Amino acid sequence: MQFAIRKRRGTPTVIIVSLIDVLIVVLIFLMVTTTFKQQAALKVVLPESSQQKGGATGDTVNVTISKNGLLYFNGASDPIISDKLQQKLKEAATANPSLTLAIRADTDAPWGQVVKVRDAAKAANIKSVSASVRSASPP
Repeated sequence: MQFAIRKRRGTPTVIIVSLIDVLIVVLIFLMVTTTFKQQAALKVVLPESSQQKGGATGDTVNVTISKNGLLYFNGASDPIISDKLQQKLKEAATANPSLTLAIRADTDAPWGQVVKVRDAAKAANIKSVSASVRSASPP
């Protein structure tokens, strides 16, 4: 009985260049089809004013007051209570004595919240407080 001698097969080769080409095509497809859209966390309708001044300086802290009276510190997505706001304002004022506070209050925001923010700024020794407004549309 004679057995046939089988040749050993070599390990199959994987062509890496083709795999890299496919990977690059998939990556380019994902980059082209993905949209990068910035959405505002809080929509605020600022009041109109014809006395609008220049933009804010670099040493500015923003406090946003929403329509239902919630306070947001420096564009955060979570609301903050007024006691924590006063503490954060004190920390910011001690770090930078020439700090400016910009209040961004919605047109329908409760006036009491604006007064609370101004009182917190005074307690934190912030000398300059401004209100953010949008320019009035011409008649």
